[in-house]
Amino acid sequence: MWRRSLSSILSSAQPVRLNGSCSSVSGKKWTRPGGFDTALQTFNSLSRQKEPLILTREGVATWYSCGPTVYDHAHLGHACSYVRFDILQRILSRLFGITVIHAMVITDIDDKIIRRSWEENVSPSVISSMYEEEFKRDMLSLKVIPPAAYLRVTENVHHIVAFIERIIQNGHAYATKEGDVYFDIRSIGDRYGKFVGAVDSQGEPGDTNKRDSRDFALWKPSKPQEPAWKSPWGRGRPGWHIECSTIASSVFGSQLDIHSGGIDLAFPHHENEIAQSEAYHQCGQWANYFLHSGHLHLKGSAEKMSKSLKNYITIKDFLQSYSANEFRMFCLLTKYRSALDYSDNSMLEARTSLGTISAFIHDAQAYMRGQLQCSSVQEALLWERLAETKSSVVKALADDFDTPRAISAVMNLVYHGNCQLHPVAKCDGAARSPAVFAAMVSYIRDVLDVFGIDMHSKEADEVSSRGSLEGVVEQLTRFRSEVRAFALTRQDGQTKRALYPERMSLLKACDALRNDLAPLGVLIKDRGSTSTWEITQRVQDKDQEASS
Repeated sequence: MWRRSLSSILSSAQPVRLNGSCSSVSGKKWTRPGGFDTALQTFNSLSRQKEPLILTREGVATWYSCGPTVYDHAHLGHACSYVRFDILQRILSRLFGITVIHAMVITDIDDKIIRRSWEENVSPSVISSMYEEEFKRDMLSLKVIPPAAYLRVTENVHHIVAFIERIIQNGHAYATKEGDVYFDIRSIGDRYGKFVGAVDSQGEPGDTNKRDSRDFALWKPSKPQEPAWKSPWGRGRPGWHIECSTIASSVFGSQLDIHSGGIDLAFPHHENEIAQSEAYHQCGQWANYFLHSGHLHLKGSAEKMSKSLKNYITIKDFLQSYSANEFRMFCLLTKYRSALDYSDNSMLEARTSLGTISAFIHDAQAYMRGQLQCSSVQEALLWERLAETKSSVVKALADDFDTPRAISAVMNLVYHGNCQLHPVAKCDGAARSPAVFAAMVSYIRDVLDVFGIDMHSKEADEVSSRGSLEGVVEQLTRFRSEVRAFALTRQDGQTKRALYPERMSLLKACDALRNDLAPLGVLIKDRGSTSTWEITQRVQDKDQEASS
């Protein structure tokens, strides 16, 4: 399905009305769209309950998300939202075969950007360009798949002006003599307030010439030394909300399948987006599904992580202590709609889960290679558990992307696999079952790859540099195993426990070598008369320190 060019996909996503999906229904009630049922259910903020996910076009989901306002470093609060929705998009595309066409706006002109430019004594474009590039690098470091298109506000101002003009023509906005343009809330009657709490809001602060305190700015005149663009209402710049309505419509037209963002954007930002877009397109339901992610909190704090509260951890700083895989597992262990508590303990839980999976894969591979001798394996039971896990994971993810339940199913499979890997000192000639462990390892890797977690190696970019090191460790471990086997030889005609006393020093030397290598990142496990080895994260850390 990915063979189609991006241009052909986007061209097919131009506004088309199917089964009256862009309806003229009034009021706040969500209308179930016509189209193609995916057999998935997702929690829709518009109806405040789980709904069947129905797409306008078979096998294609149009998806718009609010991007960052680029005036400062991105932090874990941003990462939490973008990684979670990246996971959802990966699930749709890689597990359920749905092509996701994702567009994201970059807010590169804003009051905060202007203030920062004054503080730094540079132009707003310098500030926005610098932090936009940093944001993109951060997303790549977290393995977030880039959208089909990043669109900047400054490059779409002419579209925004035309969009506002149409809203005025349709009778839903008005200009003031001072050069402001406001959306007229009263003009849409009871349609405003689709999200909880919206109707109780006092609206945004603004000019006293507003007809209603809830009216919000579509265009505002620029102050001296602020960036400005020409418009029918004088030189000025766009309001915050209008940028998303305009840009989403320029890509997807009058019908959007999915709109995502943090829960803090539901009101007023997404509420106002809906009002503007439906006023422009003259339709009753512009976006069919709104998906909102929960806030990220520092453990023990009721406040969300944010720049304004100065309680954030930058993505770059975070990645000095933890990996992208560990952060993704941290996100997977909680439903995407739920709030997340960030702490060292919660990250340790994610790291431990990955470590458990990694250890099982390592042991299963050792068993497959004949390095790990085990008692007879209940092969039929493992094939049954594998089939159950596959079914459970699909059911969990089809039910509002329930990643905690899916991960629990995978960990249960790992548990049953570990229960069968009982090392023995001497092979008793029992039949071996490498195929079922190969199937389990392959499935676990594949399903974690769906989530963006790479279990094929410690880090994909480390494979080539570690090749020679692994060869050295393999030879060292093999030599140690031979020495150890010699030291463990029993005396003829003696009791089972009797070893050659003169060889005990060799056995102690083998143990000392194992213990000395562990802090250096080489973990040797003795399995009866044989041994297995694993290179842990510490070697990578030391290599990085040396290269820096």
